[in-house]
Amino acid sequence: MKQHLIRVLVVDDSAYNRRTIIQMLEEIPHVKVIDYANDGEMALRKAIDLKPDLITLDLEMPKMDGFTVLRILMQNQPTPVIIVSSRSDDEDVFRALEFGAVTFIPKPSAKISPELFNIREDLHEKVMAAVGTDMKKVLRRATTDETSQLKKSRSVLSKTETRTGSDLKYVIIGASTGGPPALQNIFSNIKQKIPVCFAVSQHMPPGFTRAFADRLNKFSGLDIKEAENGDLMRPGQVLIAPGGTNLIFRRRGKDIVARIMEPDAGQRYVPSVDKMFESAAEFFAPSVLGVVLTGMGNDGAAGTLNLHAAGGRIIAEAEESSVVFGMPKEAIATGKVSKIVSLDRICHTILSECGYS
Repeated sequence: MKQHLIRVLVVDDSAYNRRTIIQMLEEIPHVKVIDYANDGEMALRKAIDLKPDLITLDLEMPKMDGFTVLRILMQNQPTPVIIVSSRSDDEDVFRALEFGAVTFIPKPSAKISPELFNIREDLHEKVMAAVGTDMKKVLRRATTDETSQLKKSRSVLSKTETRTGSDLKYVIIGASTGGPPALQNIFSNIKQKIPVCFAVSQHMPPGFTRAFADRLNKFSGLDIKEAENGDLMRPGQVLIAPGGTNLIFRRRGKDIVARIMEPDAGQRYVPSVDKMFESAAEFFAPSVLGVVLTGMGNDGAAGTLNLHAAGGRIIAEAEESSVVFGMPKEAIATGKVSKIVSLDRICHTILSECGYS
């Protein structure tokens, strides 16, 4: 059977960036760049007229910025979008994900930089993950109204004020594509500083996780920060693994602290969910709950086996809400996942497992 041709629209105001991105995209089998746009108005017009399967989109555009393009596109013709943006726009990247972009790739801030070719492998992988995305799932978790999120976080958790007899003290969460909005959904529904320690490994490049943690912190009653070497695992706190590194744990006296490690040579997924789960199995089990959210690949599956063998419990996001069902599917295939839950029930399930009802 002939494979479907993947039709891509490239949007960037830099001619050099456009040429380079088009060259890298057309190296992928069955991918064809059908056109390009150098400003936001042109991008929106061509997206509506050509109906591409995928769009790569810069955020800083003349005439109409990327956010406006995203908002209008998602309202009228939802299409998988990969943000290709410079590191100077950390906060903007997460806003774009909340507007409905599927994922993002950082690029050099200079208009002309041969370093742009360094994104080739990431671009190839994310195109193949994003192109089959069900946009209904993406838009269900997209949250573009910060005020409503803040109101939501104030109105939830009255039912968690009384704790029952759970022995769980630690919750560790792994995610990839579709993860940032999912994590915001979960943590915005926890207003009180409950006495549970959280840690997160979200696949993300260096330079973005501090802004991501700061953004999550706005919506939650928990203290959320980018992890640093020596940070204590504290009740009521969430440690976010720094992009491009692995978050593991070590004992220091009576305390358990975070340790930030460089990835192994050739490590495919960073920060590694497997590494975090395996370390948690050593130091937290059996008082630990592992959560595997949406994402491509199999990161978290080996960690699920380790965590279960040590007495920990694991839940996974259901296919019905996963933007990409790779990671949860592989975790479920181990046979060691105790519950499979859609995103709108994950926060409640975490709280229930930790003894709040």
